[in-house]
Amino acid sequence: MSRTLFFITIMILTAGILFIHAESRQKKSLQTKSKGKKMEIKLESPAFKNGEPIPSKYTCDGENISPALYWNKPSDKIKNFCLIVEDPDAPGGDFVHCIIIDIPGKLNSLQENVTNQKNLPDGAEMGTNDARRIGYFGPCPPSGGAHRYYFRIYGIDTILKMDAGATKNEVLKAMKGHIVAQGELMGKYQR
Repeated sequence: MSRTLFFITIMILTAGILFIHAESRQKKSLQTKSKGKKMEIKLESPAFKNGEPIPSKYTCDGENISPALYWNKPSDKIKNFCLIVEDPDAPGGDFVHCIIIDIPGKLNSLQENVTNQKNLPDGAEMGTNDARRIGYFGPCPPSGGAHRYYFRIYGIDTILKMDAGATKNEVLKAMKGHIVAQGELMGKYQR
């Protein structure tokens, strides 16, 4: 009888310790999520929906112009936006197709065919893509399987004040610690 009582006591103690440990981990997990979680920006285009093919008009096989983009502003802390478009399926790894820096926080869209000039009329600036050009360089994958093209927008709490022609790495470094919200739209293209 004392042996049975001993095992029951051990089982109750073990269950109690496991419950306390699980509750502690859950609290810690929630704290981590609330500290590190960024708000979501909903990014959309009238040209294609998330996960769908990008019309050839916006690629090197068509007019090679940028599609119109629309987004929301989930926080008043956002001073401006930054857009980076890239292809993670490129043969050499990530290929940057477009960078737009310091899009004013009062804006919630980019019209189709954004100029490829360094300085945009609203104060935003174009960065350098991986084709070593300023502006938008549309999808242009080698023949074969479909490539994914991510249009990523970042809402930041500062103005970057970078020179036009900045690279992706320079922009990411400047945004570090200032990203309040982010969102993405992914389209596919195949030749």
